[in-house]
Amino acid sequence: MVKSVEFYFDFGSPASYLAWTQLPGIAAQHGANLVYRPVLLGGIHKATNNASPAAIPAKGAWMQVDLARFARRYGVQYIHNPHFPINTLMLMRGATGVQLQDEGLFLRYVDAVFRAMWEHPCNMGDLPTVRAVLESAGLDASLLLQLAEDPAVKEKLKKDTEAAVARGLFGAPTMFVGEEMFFGQDRLDFVREALR
Repeated sequence: MVKSVEFYFDFGSPASYLAWTQLPGIAAQHGANLVYRPVLLGGIHKATNNASPAAIPAKGAWMQVDLARFARRYGVQYIHNPHFPINTLMLMRGATGVQLQDEGLFLRYVDAVFRAMWEHPCNMGDLPTVRAVLESAGLDASLLLQLAEDPAVKEKLKKDTEAAVARGLFGAPTMFVGEEMFFGQDRLDFVREALR
C-alpha cells in the first residue's frame, strides 16, 4: 500500500513555504504520494481562537531568525515579505479552483505563488501584481483569477477549511501521515519517521 503525506498549507505562511520546499523530496524518497490540501489559515485561526506568531512581537522577531535558520539548513532562499501579512483569500481560492481542474497546472501555480511570496517577495495581495506573477510563470492569469471567483470554488475552500479544523488543525503547515498529525515545518523529521 502506497503511503501518503497530506500537506495543509496557506501561501501566507512562511513555514508552509519552507515545508513545501522539502516535502516533495521527502515523499519521493519514501515512495509516498504528496497530497496538497489548500486551506485558509485566517479561517482556521478564527475558528480555533489562534493567531499568527507575528501577533506577538517577541515571538514574531524570534520566528524571523528561526525561519532564516531553517532556510539555510534546507539550502533554499527565504526572504521575509515586507508586505506581510497578506490576505491570501484570493490566492487560496485560486489554488482550490485550479486543483479541481488540472493537477499539473496546480503544481505550477503553487510554485509561482510560493516563490513570489517568499523568494522574490511581491505584494500578492495586489491584483495587478498577482496577474503579473502568474503571467511571468506562463500561467493564464485570467483563467486562474476567474476560478477564484467561482461560487463552487469559494464554497469548497470554506468547507475544506472547516473540515481541517474538525480534523484538529489550528495552524499551517500541518501534515498527516495516516491519522498522525504533525504541525510545523520543524516537524519534518517526524514525517520522515512516520513514512518509514
